[in-house]
Amino acid sequence: MPSWLMSASDLDRMVEVLRRDAGEVVAPVLVDGVIRLRPIDSADELPVDVTDAQGGGAYRVEQGSGSSKRRFSYAVGPDSVKAIVHAPRAPVWTMQRADDGAVAVTVRSHVSRKRAVVGVRSCDLAALARLDRTQLDGPYPDPAHGAARTGLFLVAVDCSHPAATCFCESVGTGPTVDGDDHGADLVLTEFADDGAVWYLVRACSDPGRAVVDELDLDTATPQTIDRVDAERRTVHADRRSMRPDAATVVLADLAHQRWDDVAARCLTCGNCTAVCPTCFCTATDDRVDLDGIAHRDRVWDTCFSAEYSHLGPGPERATPMARYRQWLTHKLGTWHDQFGESGCVGCGRCITWCPVGIDLTAEVDALAEPVPAAEGRGTRAT
Repeated sequence: MPSWLMSASDLDRMVEVLRRDAGEVVAPVLVDGVIRLRPIDSADELPVDVTDAQGGGAYRVEQGSGSSKRRFSYAVGPDSVKAIVHAPRAPVWTMQRADDGAVAVTVRSHVSRKRAVVGVRSCDLAALARLDRTQLDGPYPDPAHGAARTGLFLVAVDCSHPAATCFCESVGTGPTVDGDDHGADLVLTEFADDGAVWYLVRACSDPGRAVVDELDLDTATPQTIDRVDAERRTVHADRRSMRPDAATVVLADLAHQRWDDVAARCLTCGNCTAVCPTCFCTATDDRVDLDGIAHRDRVWDTCFSAEYSHLGPGPERATPMARYRQWLTHKLGTWHDQFGESGCVGCGRCITWCPVGIDLTAEVDALAEPVPAAEGRGTRAT
């Protein structure tokens, strides 16, 4: 695959081209001390010389001395492409009564909207592919997701500074964007040369190649390609790892003492499902305006909510233990039965944004340990 060289000024021109063609460009920006995905007007809004430090229940950004002009020297923040294709709140229908008493229901139509996202990491490309399968495969595809996905132009960036909470490498989703089926239109690798920041560009689709042609970029030399490729191969996200047999482990013993141990720490707040790039649970929210028009919206929900499993007399999963067990066994275990793969891409967001720092990789390791016979057994339904 041919590669091209792009300077920092070319990056700004790329944003201009994408804004003209796609209408909106979403990219990482620094908001209240957190890297968030927001619409931008130019590449000048990207964070410069910013890194982040992440740990269990901890996140902070660190501003460099100014000597570096890198724009992507941090790991993922709480946002992912999920919020773009699977909106936190999406209209379903409106209902109103006419003067003659007839009730009219208007179902929301979904029209494809062009949008470009810059700075997508390899774990989030993998997450988007998983989310596409849950929302678009099967007999009843989600029209809202399909419309948002159709007009999406993705500019991926190789991760150069994985966080301490990342474990993408152990699940095969990063930290670099490799292969031919990752779904990105362009892939950038940021590197420094004599104090200047450059980007090695790979075009992975016809629309991506059209952008490269319009920018009239210089073709990268084989020596530059080899050098940059050697640098990107030195990046590793291996401070945590997910066991290869995680799917078997989490389903092996539903009465394991560890389920109670983690439930004693879990706040059932749903932060992990909100920041997870593949969680897709929703509920409906109904409201009536003062003018008498009724609205139904689809909103994000979480399996950590007792109301989410409320059936008839009460919640099916009434305890924090049951709700945490449901989340982990589905995410790592029964997701394989439904979709043929794990629901986890190793981004580490659930660890960083958990208020009490629960680490699902550590929980899986603990579940793999046998429970001493003296502690007793007995599978619990809730």
